[in-house]
Amino acid sequence: MGTAALRADRSGRPGADFGLEFIAATEGRVSGSLADYWDVRFEDVEPVRSFHFAKGSRSYPGLYWSATVRRHVGYESWLERDHLKLLDFDQRVIGIASQPFRMSWKENGAVRRHIPDFFARCADGTGVVIDVRADGLIEDKDAAAFAATEEACCQVGWEFRRIGTPDQVLMANVRWLAGYRHPRVHREAERRALEEVFAEPKCLLAGVSQVGHPIAVLPVLFHLMWVGVLTADLRAGVLHRMTLVSTATEGR
Repeated sequence: MGTAALRADRSGRPGADFGLEFIAATEGRVSGSLADYWDVRFEDVEPVRSFHFAKGSRSYPGLYWSATVRRHVGYESWLERDHLKLLDFDQRVIGIASQPFRMSWKENGAVRRHIPDFFARCADGTGVVIDVRADGLIEDKDAAAFAATEEACCQVGWEFRRIGTPDQVLMANVRWLAGYRHPRVHREAERRALEEVFAEPKCLLAGVSQVGHPIAVLPVLFHLMWVGVLTADLRAGVLHRMTLVSTATEGR
């Protein structure tokens, strides 16, 4: 346990040693301590800083339309965009915000600040703070900021994740399925038929062909895989005609 955690334990206010600044939808910019604001719905806040689209920059920021929250969520790199898609695909996640707050703390007499990349809310109420950084790009100052952020999260019962490059096969499949994430792809008649056909595991194209022409049915199948109604092993290989698909026990 770090010194900040020890001080927080003695004060009886977990998070009191960490400052927090965020932008609420109605109140605007708010600042105080983590102890005062840990229960804010950070999945609904505005980004605490703007995204910079600079010509010639080595980063590639942008906006991603999330099917989970039905709005655009910002990202600052293609790696962040990939993890944003994985969060959007995760059936446990019900809320996502980017650049949710600026955290501050004292370290060796100086004030340090850090803005995590994402805040996610899970269906069980758990808050998840996420920093995205490839393993080979973590400098000492970054590691110290991640460690302090993790300590702050532990104090208030949040989960902290520092995540790097995702599994390439899984990511390729999620990128493909993300193209069918919008609810407009859903068709109820095909959904019922596909659930029935794939009640027992079956090769993807063979099952689709039992329902109708693949051109009409495949988009619905991919959408149902996105929302968790149908499932397959997305780490075993890229989706193809022989991929085994089955009806999931639980869906979104």
